[in-house]
Amino acid sequence: MHARVVFQVILWVLLFTSTLATGQGQVKVYTVNYPLQYFSQRIAGQHADAVFPAPTEGDPAFWQPSVEVISGYQQADLILLNGANYAKWVNRVSLPRRKLVDTSAGFRDRYIRVTVDATHSHGPGGEHSHAGTAFTTWLDFEQAAAQARATADAMTRKWPEWKSDFSRNLEALEADLLELDKQIQMIVAVKPDHPLMASHPVYQYLQRRYGLNLKSMMWEPDEMPDEAQWAALARALGDHPARWMIWEGEPNPQIVKRLQRMGVESVVFDPAGNRLDKGDFLSVMGQNVKHLKRAYQ
Repeated sequence: MHARVVFQVILWVLLFTSTLATGQGQVKVYTVNYPLQYFSQRIAGQHADAVFPAPTEGDPAFWQPSVEVISGYQQADLILLNGANYAKWVNRVSLPRRKLVDTSAGFRDRYIRVTVDATHSHGPGGEHSHAGTAFTTWLDFEQAAAQARATADAMTRKWPEWKSDFSRNLEALEADLLELDKQIQMIVAVKPDHPLMASHPVYQYLQRRYGLNLKSMMWEPDEMPDEAQWAALARALGDHPARWMIWEGEPNPQIVKRLQRMGVESVVFDPAGNRLDKGDFLSVMGQNVKHLKRAYQ
């Protein structure tokens, strides 16, 4: 009888351990944007659940989470921040400092300052300005690789027993990011002075890293610009004769047609700050590279 009880206890322990391994007791890594969720999930693999709880509408950089969502962050095992003044809500709430990791701290001295004063809105987030610090740090894929390394380092400090898995997964992710870096450098090198327009000032790190000859407007893909904005574009094209405009998302067909009448074609380069309807970070960035190549041909 005693042996049977011991056997049942051992069986229960094995079942409980198995449950933990398959996810019920999985560690939680919360992030403030989709790129970091993608990086952390690829690095962690089966060992952790990477969570990015923002709604799919709007720009996560200007998102304000609810009390319930903030509670989720507080209870996470690790919280990955983007840095560069991204996710301003983080400075207004109480999060456990020992769990916070600024993934771009290693290149803080290379942040880009922005002086744009105009305000506008992204979905339900209300009006905001892009003045301050440029925050789409991951569009410089060398910096993205640095953020991935910071993520792996934080995970290794937290869970050293999984170091070999983290290192192996990081190596594969770094290779993918640096391949994107190489492809864009090759595309731009063919025509380094090729003028381009951007619909929105979110490509600063992309522009600096790869030497894009880029000028930005303050347009939204789903909002028809007013006549003053069209006039401003016409003036900009006088000094910067671009024949392609880069957009964060697919622009309104009416905007596309009017741009074509001005001799300007449209192409999407999705920053992928938020979760995606199709594909993942790597596949969307691969599409972005193909789209950019069209603009250079």
